[in-house]
Amino acid sequence: MGLSRCKESFTLAPMSTDSADEDLMLAYGRGDAAAFDVLYERHRGPLFRFLLRGLSNRATAEECFQEVWGRVIGARERYRPEAKFSTWMYQIANNLLIDQYRRAKPETDGEAAESIFERSESDEPQPEKALSEFEQRRRFQRVLEELPDEQRVAIQLRLEQQLSLEEIGRMTEAGRETVKSRIRYALARIRKAFDP
Repeated sequence: MGLSRCKESFTLAPMSTDSADEDLMLAYGRGDAAAFDVLYERHRGPLFRFLLRGLSNRATAEECFQEVWGRVIGARERYRPEAKFSTWMYQIANNLLIDQYRRAKPETDGEAAESIFERSESDEPQPEKALSEFEQRRRFQRVLEELPDEQRVAIQLRLEQQLSLEEIGRMTEAGRETVKSRIRYALARIRKAFDP
């Protein structure tokens, strides 16, 4: 048997683009680079939006984005599908966000966050009529930025990634009721910001 024929016998069949994330990651761990490409295309947009909303600084979000994918690549041979791939990947992202929060705001507590929230509400009063879509997004982003870190992460994972309370709990190392509480408080703050 010639070398080229021998090489062909070890070539992996390409993964389908509708394969489950966990199967794609396992295939990537076995050397299928195309499987990683599918994962990257599938998750890059939502992951970057999650990081950008969490950090509000494009350069830092891009650094964290690269770091998440670097860790995914680094773990390819050790990866075991004990949870959904997205849960595992967002746990990596969440840990990086927490590290950034600690570096950026080591002294911020709930009371300080509340005073920032109150100040920003009075900065630019909105007209009583309906806000444009752009203004609504801008106000929503501002409210997210002013939430305590734990609430912001929980509400983002719930709204943007549609993760269950249990998945968010595993990622943030918090109990289901704690996660539920964080989401409830975050939603109350968001509703308050949009009340006329």
